[in-house]
Amino acid sequence: MATVLPSPPRVGMVSLGCPKNLVDSERILTQLRADGYAMSPDYAGADVVLVNTCGFLDSAKEESLEAIGEAIAENGRVIVTGCMGKEADVIRARFPNVLAITGAHEYEQVVEAVHEAAPAAISPYVDLIPDAGLKLTPRHYSYLKISEGCNHRCAFCIIPQLRGDLVSRRPDAILREAEKLVAAGTQELLVISQDTSAYGIDIRREPRVWKGREVVPHMTDLARELGRIAPWVRLHYVYPYPHVDQVIPLMAEGLVLPYLDIPFQHASPSVLRAMKRPANDAKVLDRIRSWRQACPDLAIRSTFVVGFPGETEADFEYLLQWLDEAQLDRVGAFRFEPVAGAPANDLPNPVPEEVKEERYARLMERTAAISTARLQAKIGRTLDVIIDAVGEEGATGRSYADAPEIDGEVQLRDAAHLREGDIVPVLIEEADEHDLYGVPA
Repeated sequence: MATVLPSPPRVGMVSLGCPKNLVDSERILTQLRADGYAMSPDYAGADVVLVNTCGFLDSAKEESLEAIGEAIAENGRVIVTGCMGKEADVIRARFPNVLAITGAHEYEQVVEAVHEAAPAAISPYVDLIPDAGLKLTPRHYSYLKISEGCNHRCAFCIIPQLRGDLVSRRPDAILREAEKLVAAGTQELLVISQDTSAYGIDIRREPRVWKGREVVPHMTDLARELGRIAPWVRLHYVYPYPHVDQVIPLMAEGLVLPYLDIPFQHASPSVLRAMKRPANDAKVLDRIRSWRQACPDLAIRSTFVVGFPGETEADFEYLLQWLDEAQLDRVGAFRFEPVAGAPANDLPNPVPEEVKEERYARLMERTAAISTARLQAKIGRTLDVIIDAVGEEGATGRSYADAPEIDGEVQLRDAAHLREGDIVPVLIEEADEHDLYGVPA
């Protein structure tokens, strides 16, 4: 008699917030798949729905609560995890029927909650999980988390309260994961953590053997090894510590993409001191100049906070002048928003909302002009582009200066023959303030 395999329970997932949350979601789904679960692309087909929440800002918390409400309305059986899990009382006050609530990177607890809500019947006849794990991103790029937590105590941030102090992964474990991802089709590794520059400072005395040689748990050594594994390696959330200078030669050599995502947050020394962040802005400008001398193609993206308590018009003008000198390629900005538990909430001289809006608009106008000029300078050049999508009339991709979802794109004509994940030379023909336009060379 033929063996009839049982239908596995189906799990739906809503993943909110930053790429670090996305990696958490992938790990949870990978474990659940290994445990005998199937994935559901919609609410209707799911036996239980996971909502991985963001709790960084009040607006993000509200978005998370709305997502929980939608999942309950559409499905009814909901488990909540992620950063907002620290505020279980708030969630239960609005949604008392939530099945379970767990915190950030509490993988075992959320998996156990799924087991209780929708028990799975394990079948030995089915290969349940690909070697690289389950992914929520396209096949050709993957986020690679190298550590959890953060040792900084910035006045506006509650990440250490949510995710704890820095805990670095072993370098050999990271490199093993990178190899599996590349073997499964990944062309671009996006290295993420709360503070990539701090990687390894908690385990520096523990080098590991990889491919017959010792690898020190340090950002530079890790980046070099990753560059030997993947065609593209992109570094995110890099604080400008002195040892970042050592990574620039790797970019000039082509081992690592010439791209730095550095959260400067502000430039005015007085505001940076109030934020409890490094305040030597002039030295940073000197270092940016030296980086670009060593690696002329270097692209720098950053984020800034406007309207921080005590920020004066002089502070804001200082920031605009600093941006004129820094000539950053990509800039995002946030209006300061009080977050429950952040020390900045108690600072004097809050900035009125209308002033925040006015300064935000001015900053975005200034940075858009800088971005436009830097993109215009690329017209006539041939750049390597990774292809994200292909249609009948052309394709969409990204250059080394463009991270997925947050930066610009390269729009290609005469490119219907390409495939997702291809890395091809492209002649740049036009540009606007965000995107490039070209043709395969």
